[in-house]
Amino acid sequence: MKTKDWFTDWFNTSYYHVLYKDRNDEEAQLFMKNITMFLSLPKTTHILDLPCGKGRHSVFLNSLGYKVTGADLAENSIKNAKKFENNSLKFKVHDMRQPIKNQYDAIFNLFTSFGYFEEDKEDILILQNIKNGLKKEGIFVFDFLNADFVKATIVAKETKTVDAITFYITREIKNGFILKNITFFADEKNHSYTERVKYLNIDKMKAYFKKAGFKITNIFGDYNLTNFDAENSNRLILVAK
Repeated sequence: MKTKDWFTDWFNTSYYHVLYKDRNDEEAQLFMKNITMFLSLPKTTHILDLPCGKGRHSVFLNSLGYKVTGADLAENSIKNAKKFENNSLKFKVHDMRQPIKNQYDAIFNLFTSFGYFEEDKEDILILQNIKNGLKKEGIFVFDFLNADFVKATIVAKETKTVDAITFYITREIKNGFILKNITFFADEKNHSYTERVKYLNIDKMKAYFKKAGFKITNIFGDYNLTNFDAENSNRLILVAK
């Protein structure tokens, strides 16, 4: 069951969506409203939401009047998202490691959907793909965890019951990765998954962006677009061109 890429397995299971079903849509929508207003994105903007999961950000951006394409590696998520398609909202299966075929006015990488790979060059390649997928004056919005804040506030053990499934969660920082181990019993079987996200603090991210040819224009620390503070911000949000 274990493949090299944990996310290929885990994001494609129904259990992933059970565990995270109570994700805060209000927060996500607030962020999308705030960032599109801050950037003064005209309604003609074509946004690529990469990776888009089941499309919650894409659907909301589309409701604000934008043309949106959502792309994700998880086929089950895309199948689910396709139910929301219309003339100005499309979904497709795409791996961030592959070049982006079209060019977009804006690309959004949201909700800590980065830093999955062992090698720095793999993460930088994704940023380069994004850079190449943007039009000349295109804008990149990157929403990641604040690694230093995670380190200071990490909850080592947690138990969560959702839809009659009890998830046992442990977290640790090890070998340059933030690890979240998730074990549970469901459908007559024991399951175990580990989410791995690279410990990328602001200095490391700035170095990555520079290597990919991006120029950072703004750094925010939360969805209200407050200035970033390495000790207290719960997010690291970068806007770049």
